[in-house]
Amino acid sequence: MAAMDLVSLERIEAAAKLVGPVVRRTPVVSSRVLSERTGSEVRLKCENLQRTGSFKPRGAYNRIGNLPEADRTRGVVAASAGNHAQGVAWAASSLGIDSTVFMPIGASLPKLAATKAYGATVHQVGHTIDEALTAAMEFAAQTGATLIHPFDHPDIVAGQATVALEILDQFPDVGTVVVPTGGGGLLAGIAVALHHLAPRVRVIGVQAADAAAWPGSLAVGKPVPLDRMATMADGIAVGLPGVVPFAHVTAHSPTIVTVDEDALSRALLLCLERAKLLVEPAGAAAVAALMTCLPADLDLRGPVCAVLSGGNIDPILLTRVVGHGLSAAGRYLALRVTISDRPGSLGTLLSEVGRTGASVLDVVHSRTGAWLEVDEVEVALTLETRGPTHREDVLTALRDADYAVRVQD
Repeated sequence: MAAMDLVSLERIEAAAKLVGPVVRRTPVVSSRVLSERTGSEVRLKCENLQRTGSFKPRGAYNRIGNLPEADRTRGVVAASAGNHAQGVAWAASSLGIDSTVFMPIGASLPKLAATKAYGATVHQVGHTIDEALTAAMEFAAQTGATLIHPFDHPDIVAGQATVALEILDQFPDVGTVVVPTGGGGLLAGIAVALHHLAPRVRVIGVQAADAAAWPGSLAVGKPVPLDRMATMADGIAVGLPGVVPFAHVTAHSPTIVTVDEDALSRALLLCLERAKLLVEPAGAAAVAALMTCLPADLDLRGPVCAVLSGGNIDPILLTRVVGHGLSAAGRYLALRVTISDRPGSLGTLLSEVGRTGASVLDVVHSRTGAWLEVDEVEVALTLETRGPTHREDVLTALRDADYAVRVQD
């Protein structure tokens, strides 16, 4: 895409005029814990409180709202496992346009139900997004429906750019905006809007380390697909940056950083406990970066705004991620202890745990391990601790008491 084809400020302002009356102006809230961590004032842009639970309706509504009347009558089609599906369904329904969404067979039941509730006809096809996308493209070719891509279109980028307009209005002295990044529509939109209106503001995109297509792509100057991805942050697990977002990102040069799975789960837990906000792993990526990356490495220019891009998380995954986050924060300790198979041995072990101040959440007693001697049993304990130091104190106390302890991941 040539520089002259990049999204203009006029196009962003037109998007704001179109989507402004129908999307929520999401709040910007202060975070004392992140402000203390970074040494700069940090506020959170709560797109997890947006309609459908993510920023996606901004781009979807702008894209669909700009379709010619002839295209509207043929409807729209999309492929998604979650937030984009809901955004397209809501936007199309709001505009009185038929929508069809192809979702993988393994898509989460809450997201499937929500997409249907927003008015889409849903087909479950294949086991991956790529297979669902193939089916969506075939449907578009057969019916004339317009394929609504989740990030690779100028109208999508312009719609997502409205997040930046709100940030500048709500937080005018912002110095850095930190953005969860998958295909790049939100990052590109925010980067181009700030380039036009506040070029002094730094933009930092955050990817999951095990699904980070942007660093390699930027290094070679073109979108390059990943061979594999593995992350709980499915909302930013995109193996190939979009051509349109890539052109905007390379033109405006935001920084890209990555965060690991522990950081994502700890960030989600922090949002729950300290900000009282339910955020999905992808939506917490910006917070994860502020929690784990050194301020000097990020080159933060305060004040800082972290975008919470979405809050749609399956309750089953939420349970697992919270547990992972507690463990990563040193507040959740799962271990196995070998003890003698004699009356009172389990009580003695639990008394030793009690003296450390740890709280026992779960106990499983087993005699069937092939590695156990005839007079031994294994006890699986799940403990709640007060942080990394207390966690190590518990382990030290048990080992000093001559227990054979194995920590579980």
